[in-house]
Parts: sequence; C-alpha cells; structure tokens
Amino acid sequence: MSLDPYRQKRNFQVSPEPRGRERGAAALKPRLQFVIQKHRATQLHYDFRLEFRGVLLSWAVPKGPSLDPSVKRLAMQVEDHPLEYGGFEGVIPEGEYGGGTVMVWDRGDWVPEVADVEKALEKGDLKFTLHGKKLRGSWVLVRTRGYGGSEGRSWLLIKHRDQYASTIDIVADKPRSVISRRLLAQIARDEGGNVTKAATGDPETLRRSGAKVPTEKLRGRAKT
Repeated sequence: MSLDPYRQKRNFQVSPEPRGRERGAAALKPRLQFVIQKHRATQLHYDFRLEFRGVLLSWAVPKGPSLDPSVKRLAMQVEDHPLEYGGFEGVIPEGEYGGGTVMVWDRGDWVPEVADVEKALEKGDLKFTLHGKKLRGSWVLVRTRGYGGSEGRSWLLIKHRDQYASTIDIVADKPRSVISRRLLAQIARDEGGNVTKAATGDPETLRRSGAKVPTEKLRGRAKT
C-alpha cells in the first residue's frame, strides 16, 4: 500500500491537507481508527476511511451512510490516504484536487469481523464493527459490478441488523462535526472557504436559522 497516488494528486504548498508519512505494513492492531469526512467538493459526499496496514483505505459515499439495513449505499473506492488525514477538517483551496470544505463527521475505532482482512478485501466482502460517535455496530462493504466504467472500485456500504440499526436518517439528524460541532458553512467561514458553496451541504432548516456554534463548544471533545 502506497501513498504515491494520494501525493501525486495534491500540491502541498497550496493545500493544507497532510502529506503523511510511510509506515509500512505493520501488524494488525486489535482496534484501528476509522473516520468519515463530510466533503463538499464538486458534489457533496462522505469519505469513509478505515485504517489498515499503515494507511486509511478510502471510499467516497455520495449519499452518506444509512442505518437502515435495507438501504445499500454506493461507495466508490479511491486512493489510500495517510493516517494523519483522519484529523483533517478545513478547506481545500478551489482549483486543487477535491477543492472544497471538509468536516470530520464521525470517527472512532473499527474491529474486523473476519480473520483475514486482506483476503476479505480481495474477495470484496469485508465485515466489521464500528465504535464511533454516530455509527456503531456491525457493517459490511461488498464489492459490486463496475459503476460508470470503474470496474473493481464500486462497493456497497450496508448496515447489518443489530441494536444500532434504525430508520433514522443519520446524516440529516446529525449534521455537525464531531470535533468542533461546526456545520460545513461555519468551517468554510472560519477557514476562508466558499461559505455559499459549503452551506449547500448543510440541512436546509439549519441554513435558514443561521445556526451558530454553541458557546460551550470544545474542539476535540464536543458531543454530537
């Protein structure tokens, strides 16, 4: 697993994204980090990332995760990202790859439900448990037929039936960052981004109300 594709797409003299460092194929830890970043680039999507072998395996989920086991969400696999990316929240300059506003929408640990993660990824059927602020319980990523000429990159993200399954629209119900409690528009405003563009990724009810960050907000320890 290499970060070369990630680095080749970015100009780190312009973008605040972390360059990251190579870590090699370390032994699999009992718990690994996961992060979901809400990203208002050309289109709004959610970047779902799982730590594995020193990098963050990454999928772009256009509609975001669903807690409803009957809903299958398309997840397009993209280049591996550095572990440092898991804490990135801010603005990628317009004109750069992925230009737009990025929010840390959820994060926590994930635990494989399979004995061999590498084989599961090769097979295209990875089962795992999430311990996040918003997402919990058992999930699966299943490779599916190519979408839009992207053979091998198309997956489905599906919630398993357990005590955490629900028909609640989690992306609408929990729209704020788990580290700063900000909405996308607030992140863009604070970081010098395009507020109007970012706001289109926030719920319309909150856009209308001009929602503000609570005064008791504590970065990195905010409740959701």
